[in-house]
Formats: sequence, C-alpha cells, structure tokens
Amino acid sequence: MNYLQPRADHRFNPSEPHPELDDVNGPDFSNTDWSNDSDPFGIFAARGMAAPPVLSPSQVRREAGERSSRILANYRLLNDIMSRHEAKIQKRWEKKTRSQRLKILLDCWPNLPKTHRPDFAIFRRYGGKMGRVSDQERGAFIWPYINQEDLARTKSLPLLLNARGRNQPTEFAAADCDAMHLGKVTMAVVPIFLNEHVMVLNGTKRDDEYGKLLAWEEHEDAFDWMQNRRQFIPGEGLLILEAQDQLLDFLIKCCRLILHDIPAEQMVSDIHPVEPEPPRKISIDSSGAASLAAMAEEAPYRPPADIDFTRIESLLSARVAGAEDHIWSLREDPSYFSERLFEMRDHRLEMLKDREGGVQPTLEPPREGLLWARVVGNVLVEAYFQLEIFSKLRSQAATLRDLKEKYAADISSDNVLPEEYLSALLKFRHYLNQAAKGPMNQLKTAVPASPPFRGYFLREIPGSSSSFQIKVASKPGVKMNKTVQQVLWLLQTLWEDGQNLFLCRLPFVVDELDRLLNTDQEARELVSPYVAMLIGELSIIGECLRQIDTYFPWANSFEFALIDRDDNITKDFAEATRAEAKLLTAFRDRALTPIASLANPSDKKFDYPMGKKRNKENVEKLRKAEEYLDTFWARADGLMYSSMGNLDGMVLKELLTQRRLLYRTPPWTEPSGPNKQKPESNLDAEVDALTKPLSALYFDLEAPSARKLALATGAKSKIKTRGTPAPQAGNQTVAQTTPEENPSDPQPRFNVDSRALKVFRILFYNPNVNTTPGEVAWHDFLHAMASTGFSAQKLYGSVWHFQPSNIDVERSIQFHEPHPSGKIPFLVARRYGRRLNRAYGWFGGMFITERKT
Repeated sequence: MNYLQPRADHRFNPSEPHPELDDVNGPDFSNTDWSNDSDPFGIFAARGMAAPPVLSPSQVRREAGERSSRILANYRLLNDIMSRHEAKIQKRWEKKTRSQRLKILLDCWPNLPKTHRPDFAIFRRYGGKMGRVSDQERGAFIWPYINQEDLARTKSLPLLLNARGRNQPTEFAAADCDAMHLGKVTMAVVPIFLNEHVMVLNGTKRDDEYGKLLAWEEHEDAFDWMQNRRQFIPGEGLLILEAQDQLLDFLIKCCRLILHDIPAEQMVSDIHPVEPEPPRKISIDSSGAASLAAMAEEAPYRPPADIDFTRIESLLSARVAGAEDHIWSLREDPSYFSERLFEMRDHRLEMLKDREGGVQPTLEPPREGLLWARVVGNVLVEAYFQLEIFSKLRSQAATLRDLKEKYAADISSDNVLPEEYLSALLKFRHYLNQAAKGPMNQLKTAVPASPPFRGYFLREIPGSSSSFQIKVASKPGVKMNKTVQQVLWLLQTLWEDGQNLFLCRLPFVVDELDRLLNTDQEARELVSPYVAMLIGELSIIGECLRQIDTYFPWANSFEFALIDRDDNITKDFAEATRAEAKLLTAFRDRALTPIASLANPSDKKFDYPMGKKRNKENVEKLRKAEEYLDTFWARADGLMYSSMGNLDGMVLKELLTQRRLLYRTPPWTEPSGPNKQKPESNLDAEVDALTKPLSALYFDLEAPSARKLALATGAKSKIKTRGTPAPQAGNQTVAQTTPEENPSDPQPRFNVDSRALKVFRILFYNPNVNTTPGEVAWHDFLHAMASTGFSAQKLYGSVWHFQPSNIDVERSIQFHEPHPSGKIPFLVARRYGRRLNRAYGWFGGMFITERKT
C-alpha cells in the first residue's frame, strides 16, 4: 500500500517510448517527423487512425459564419421567449406526465438517446476501444446531456432553457467544448484540420466577433490565444458552433410545443409583456437535502459557475476534522478500534480463497501475527495519511481563496491569470491528483476482498514460496449480471487509474458510480461500508478537481502551463510528503509484528460494554479494554518515535501534543447516599483516572509539564474554546457515557421537537436519565441536525456534509450515512455525540422540547 505512488500520466507524448504499443502491428513510429508541418497527419497514420477532414480557410469561414448567424438569431429569439413566458413554461412542464414530456422531446429531437451519459454507455459497449461510430452515436458524444432520462425530469429542461435563454452563447463556448471531451479523446468526434489559424469564441463582445477565424499573422495575439488555449483551434470551434446551433434550435422547438396555444408570430410580441425571472431552485435529492450528486447532474443545464474556494475550503476543513476525530476515536474507544481492525482485515486479499479452495497461510497460526501486523499498518497509515494530505489540501485552498481576492481586479477572460495565482492553482491540482492515489490503491484491494464481491474473485496460487504479492483473478464459472458488471467496471476504472480513467476523468466516473448506487438497490448492496467510505474520499477530491478543471476559460490552458512547471511541482510534492514517506517505513510489516498481538481483537480483549448498565463487572471490562488500548498505543507511538523522532513539520504532531484529553473510566466504588459527597482527597486521583493525553509520549516530549497542567486545570475546570474539541471529566457514572456542560464555554439551549430530542438523547446517552439505548434512523438524524441550524448536503458514497446555516459556529462537520441499512447503531450514534461535543461543546442537557421552558 503506497499512498505516495505518483498517478500515471496518460497524456500522449510522441517523443517518449510507448512500450504498450510494442506488440501492436501498425506503422513504424521511427520514421515519423513530428515537427514537419507539411505532414500534420503523421501521428494519425502512426497510430493507425484515419486522418481528419481538411477544410480551407474560406470553407471554415463560410460554415462558421452561417452557424454563428443562426446561433445569435436563435439566442435572441429564445431570450425573448424566456423573458415573457419562462414561469408559464416551468409550470406547464412540471404538470406534464413523463410520457407527455418524452413525446415533446422526441418530436423536437428524433432518436434522442435513452440513458444518462449515453457517451459512457457507448464507450463501455466498445470496451474502451473506439472505432468509427455512427452519426447517432457521434451525437451522443457531442451532446451527452441531451437524453431522455435526464431531460424528462421536472427540472432539467427548464434549467437548460433558463441558462441558454438568458446567457450569451460565448459564455458556454468552453463548457460546450469540455462536454465533448470523451468524444474527442476517443476519436468518436474528430475535428476538421486547419493549421495556423484560431477561432474566437471566448469572451466576445460583438456579434461579428463570435466564430471569427483569424490567421496567426492577422492578429498579434492569435498564436498566443491558440497556444495557451484561451481561444480555439478551428476544428474545435466548428464543433462548438455545431453543438450550439442544433441545441438552440431544439430548445426553441420545445418552447413552441409547450406553448402550443400561442401562435408563433405572437409569442414574442408586445401582447405578452416581459416578466421578472423566476427564482432558481436548490438542487435536492429524494431525501429533501441538498445533494452534490444532484448538483453534478444539473451542472450541464446551468450557466458555468465561478470557482468557489470558500466551499472547497469548507469541504476540506470538515474532512480534516473527520480525520482528527478518527484518530481520536482509535485511541479513545476500544470498540471503535476493534471494529476498524476487523473491517480492514475483511477487506484484505488474504481473505480470498485460492483456486483450490485453500486459505491464505497468514489466516492461521503461527503466521496470524503477520496478517494482524499488516492490518494494523493499514489502519495507522490510512488514518495518518488522511490527516496529513487533507490538511495540506485545506491549507492550499485557503491560500487560493486569498489569492483570488487579491487579484480580483486582474482576473478577466481577456487576460491570462496572474503568475502567483496560476502557479498555486496548478500546485493544488497536482496535489489533488496525487491525493486520489491513496483511495484508488485501497479500492484495488478492498473491492475484490469485500464480502459482497468475494464470491466473484479468487487468489492465484503463488509460483514460488518467496513471492509475497497476492494476485487476484475472476472466479471461473461465476456469471455476473448487468448490475454487477456495471458497478465493477466503474470501480475497476477507478482503481486501475489507467487509460479509461484518463479518458473518462475522475469526477465523472465518481458521478456515474454514485448515480448507479442511488438508483439501483442491488448495486447499493454490492458496496460495503468501507468501500463506500473510499468512494466518499474520492468524491471530495473529485469535486475539487471538477471546480479546477471547469474554471473556464483558463482551465483549457492548464496542460500547456504545466510544461514549464511540472518538474518543480512534482519535486515540491515529494519534499512536502517526505515525512509521510517515513511513516510507511515506520509501520512496515516487520516493525509491527512484535506489537501486533497487542492490537489483535480476536481474543475479545477490546470488549467494551458501553451501552450496559454500570456495575462492578461492566466497569472492570471497560477499564481493562481501555488499559489494553493504551498499552498498544504507547508501543505504537514508541515505534513511530524511534523511526521518525518528534514528527516535526507534521499536522499529526499538532494533534498528538494538544492539551486535549481522552475519557477514561474511573475505578468502581459502591454507590453512596444521595446527599453524601465524595471525599476531597480522592478528587485528584479520580481526575487522573478519568483523563489521559491523546499520546502520552508525544505530549510529554513536547511539554513535560503540560500533562500536569492539563490535569490540574483542564480536567477540573473544563477549559474549552468554542469550536475547539475538549473533553470534560465527570463522576464515575457519566465519565464514559455523556459529555457534560463546560461552565467556561456556555452553550445555547435548543428548543427541538420530540423527534429531534429522541435523537439527541441517544447521541448523548446517559443511563441516569430516562434514555433508552437504540438505533437512530438516518432521516431522523438529518432532521435533528437541521433543527439546530445545520444544512445537510449529500456528497458521494456515504459522506454527508453539514454546513452551519443558522447557528453561531464556523466549522462544518461530516458524517457517514450507515450503509446500506440507513440505521445508525447505538454505539455509532454515541460516537456521533462525542464528535459533536468535541467540535461544538454540545452535551445532552442543552436540548429541550418546544413545550418546556
């Protein structure tokens, strides 16, 4: 498992060797003159492809002129229709049945593709090896968003009419070109060839400029526009004009059929006055919450959006907080630690049987310790890398937000981006691509080994006893239905990080996977909770990449801008992740084998009866499990220190040396009378029993007196700053059950309904009050969070993002929806409550019903 392995670069470079083509019987590359302008089709011949059509400048000007004239005339007509009838069109479209909508769509666009992203469907059908396609298939690659499944919905067509009718065609030029990406890179759509010319489409101010063809010598900036992709090569320009020409004609036909009772000659006359633009609706999913998937599906039907670094920073900040909470829970909660180890073990390839039905040797004594060493290494490396990588991404997003504000006056589609801002964007983009490698590598192991997919795969028997690499193959004789094939193709596209992912692009593959999981219950059941978490990791990275790569018109120039910067950015990443590389050495199998038995949960040493009533036996079990966990982490931290020292420069050091203490269960004492107080002399001992530093080793190394100071002041007075996690100590009964109020950080009281109150009573479980441990329905949890002032947005996989909207806090928080059941188990709900306490200082007593004062 190597999180720092660089992602493959599949951009074709004719000057580099391509061993994957060595066995291909095709033309010889050696005699191709790549710099010869008189042979511009050498690369096509060398790759066994037909040359693109060639047009003269006069032919291109004639076609561009005809199309641009129709586009601008149809835009003005559509603008007039929308200015007068948009609200009426929306209402009529919403009232129509699906079959009525489909009839209108098919009347206006015969042979309209049936499925969402028809270009993906065709690409899969061809197995990624595209040949010559039919005219209908070509259309699917030019207009992938024009299809029956999407447009027959309530909102898609009205959104598209609004976007195209109220915004100039020039604003969509780059987006329309980008929509054809898969068609262009697979050669399903081949632009015409015309050398030494550029077509102007971006940022035009006058009608006679739109679609104008310029020879390089005609304008001093023409060559620069073409080179840095601020404008378009003629072939791409004609494709954009073709796309907009047919699209606007289609939209006008739709309007006329929807407004069938209004004569065409009266539709834009003064008989119908101009009306205010109807308000836009928020993208929500079936649960009624805002959804990133819904936003992604609607993006082709909306105007291109400006990049939002504040939102990106919020996503990444919440993910960093989640990584911190994960590390905290691993060190604090024995049951959480045990569950994560079992989960990681169940997603390792050792769990697969071989061709002869045999089990992997490390599953049985005496080599079982090696398996658990690998499992522990996976859990630790994954947890620490998530914290480090997402912290770096968050820091870069904050820098980009500031730079965008700094250069706001200079950022214009007429200008190149300021150098400092552009370099920071390219660096962020590189880090995002490298950050994706970790979850991709994990998917490669986790999916075949996961319980839902385990029946479809087997281990190859190694050829020699010295071979440590586990090879996987499909199990013979096992048939996969269409759903299994589709889910596996998408997952395999992600983990292989090969040509298919390069062509389809990460954000769109994640979009398609999430859409399939949401619409097909069988597909959803194929994804284990751990795999859903990995998809969620990729979704956050993919959303950031989407916003960078659709930052038009400048995104078109990023590949060109990287030519002179790529080496420096790569070196910067290697230097920035040097400490993380040491982690891989610190937690290698051999290093962890001596302490693997301390972490092995098979002997039930981490049995943690948190939900049971307190008695002497249960308290002893709690304390024993905590003791075992503390012993493991002391050894693990010692191992890390011996290999890496004091973790200088790592975010992990900041976390482990903070004065934030773990909850620990105090010794059992027999209950005393209700009016009797505990002897004063026992208070210091109790505080010491209740609280431990997150890492005793690193805490003491950083500040030898800090632990005593924290125990003397932090634990007793419960000092806490709003928004900064801090545990509170309490008496023996509540110390491990529910956080209590911090007097130095008073929290508001929330008046909530009985449904939300029931949720919070389980999240902040206290056996001393009338609270019954139980599951929490996910929809009830969403309702409870909304009642406190948070807006929920579903990302991908199982990740939900909770953003403060009507509450006096700044930070966001993310939770994983239980998969696939939709019910939060009691122990998980309790952990949710602990996270809310760390993040916001919340405790059970601050939630009251609306009927009480």
